[in-house]
Amino acid sequence: MDFQSARFITSAPSLNQCPEESLPEFCFAGRSNVGKSSIINRITNKKRLARTSNTPGKTQQMNYYRIGDSCFFVDLPGFGFAKVPQKERDRWGKDIQEYLLKRKTLKLIFHLVDSRHNPTKLDEDFFYWMGSNGKPFAVLLTKSDKLSANKLNSSKSITKNFLSEMNIEVPVLACSAVTGAGIDEVQQLINDFLNIE
Repeated sequence: MDFQSARFITSAPSLNQCPEESLPEFCFAGRSNVGKSSIINRITNKKRLARTSNTPGKTQQMNYYRIGDSCFFVDLPGFGFAKVPQKERDRWGKDIQEYLLKRKTLKLIFHLVDSRHNPTKLDEDFFYWMGSNGKPFAVLLTKSDKLSANKLNSSKSITKNFLSEMNIEVPVLACSAVTGAGIDEVQQLINDFLNIE
């Protein structure tokens, strides 16, 4: 698949404003400021495709990017520290949950976790929710360039243990938007899911 063929399509505030269900979708979820937009940019090798910001909560809608005639990437609003009113955060939560539960073309959820920290309570809750609802997902440990090899291996083990305690077995990949480490594995996983079709 030509990941560089990516282009921005639309921003959808809710499920009923998402594009017609035509191509497989891969969505990117996680806490605010975990690096979702940066990872999308690195996977597609386009520095300015997804807008990045140092301000948590900048992505406030579901941003759709079309990868040629193969699939869509969907950048979801972050949860956690976003500097927006609680009412707005609650609305995001409902809209995202509806998207994750009802979108028939959604093939895989990438749950991004900062590799420098243990999964938070919000991350754990999301692991459990996806597992309970039978949603296929993978964990991407971002910002791996900030850690030594030993610390990164430890971070992977801790995350796998969290999942194992919930009786969940999914891919856990370490990656870096800065160096590109692990990005080829993420691309391979996407291709694998498309080939299942």
